[in-house]
Amino acid sequence: MGDFGLKVRMAVVGAILATFYLVAVAVAMAAFGQGVLPIAIAGSVLLVGVQYKVGKWMALRSVGAEDLSEQRYPHIHQMVEEHSQEMGITKPELKIARMGVPNAFAVGRKGAGIVVVSEELIQLLDRDELEGVLAHELAHIANRDVVTMQLGQGIASIVGIVAQYIVLFTGDNDLADFFLAIVVGTLVQFLVMIFVLAISRYREYVADADAKRAIGSGDPLARALEKIHQGNQQASESSRTARRGRSRDSRRRDANIDQQVSALCISSPDRGFLQKIISTHPPMEKRVQRLRS
Repeated sequence: MGDFGLKVRMAVVGAILATFYLVAVAVAMAAFGQGVLPIAIAGSVLLVGVQYKVGKWMALRSVGAEDLSEQRYPHIHQMVEEHSQEMGITKPELKIARMGVPNAFAVGRKGAGIVVVSEELIQLLDRDELEGVLAHELAHIANRDVVTMQLGQGIASIVGIVAQYIVLFTGDNDLADFFLAIVVGTLVQFLVMIFVLAISRYREYVADADAKRAIGSGDPLARALEKIHQGNQQASESSRTARRGRSRDSRRRDANIDQQVSALCISSPDRGFLQKIISTHPPMEKRVQRLRS
């Protein structure tokens, strides 16, 4: 991570998340006694671990990822092997999926990472552009981004749960308090997730910068991002047209797949102001500008 400004911003956001967690634990101890501390710590570790394992499994399953044949794609395996050594990580498993859009994502940690590329991405990009995308995904693994995001989501969940219990145990514990607890917990969790998503956006810039250093130039990745962005827009238009004639269950299933994987992918759609606030990725034009500066 070479950008000092990004380091500072991530440190600030990380400190805010840590404060949220400590406040939640302190409130829980005040409400339920000192004995809740070991339960809170153990529960936090368990929650983050479960979210990490389940999230990894769901991401792979939702796109139908399969092993990427080394015989058919030797150049991809070679590029990943070389950059993995340079970044000091174990070569991750490589998988391929038919996503309907050109994209890629990484899950796992340094010693047990997985990189998934779509068939559409391999068909769309030139060799140097594909290398830039792969270096970006390897940077996510090297920087422990998936673990960091799961930790942030775990903090958001914990703070939301504590808020719900506080509402329930300080009220009359009736049906109205039950619904109020759900609303308050959801709002508090959403507030914390805004900071978690800010970390996600910062880490995309960092992965871009690391990939730029790894391949020696930012232009191949910039061109890849532009092609991916254009391909996603075209696919979205085609998907909207096709979905008009499909069943409600089918549309809902596709939406769930998009939601599960989009946060991990190298590119996600840019929409209105609110979407940008809760987006996991910074604006595409800013990423391209940084890569070419």
